[in-house]
Amino acid sequence: MSTSPHRNDDTVIRHLLTTPATWAVVGLSANTQRTAYGVSQFLRSTLGHRIIPVHPRAEEALGETGYAALADIPDGTAVEVVDLFVNSSLVGTIVDEAIAQKDRLGIQALWLQLGVVDEAAAARAAEAGLDVVMNTCPKIEYPRFRV
Repeated sequence: MSTSPHRNDDTVIRHLLTTPATWAVVGLSANTQRTAYGVSQFLRSTLGHRIIPVHPRAEEALGETGYAALADIPDGTAVEVVDLFVNSSLVGTIVDEAIAQKDRLGIQALWLQLGVVDEAAAARAAEAGLDVVMNTCPKIEYPRFRV
């Protein structure tokens, strides 16, 4: 397992921001005051991504059905990116679930939001063949890569 700190790859960030995809947003609820809600709106309206809310309460958000866990997302649903709006202490479990669901859902990348850091989980995800962006936000990165 890699012991060096994770470094974000600008090529990966550009691809994730400019390629329409489905993003499962872990931590997205119907609470419009939460950062996850605002960023998810941005992902959908500005970047053209489909959003799937993943939250323990399985709440609908942004007109999309919510699921309690990645494992609850139905077969046949493609999820290219898993976006984590969770406490860093929860990242390892969610990354392990994403790795376990990778082939079934077609997961290609993990995006750990600003302040969300878990070096060991990022290394496990990379070893499993997933791209990883950590400790930043699409709204922060977008101005650098606007086409």
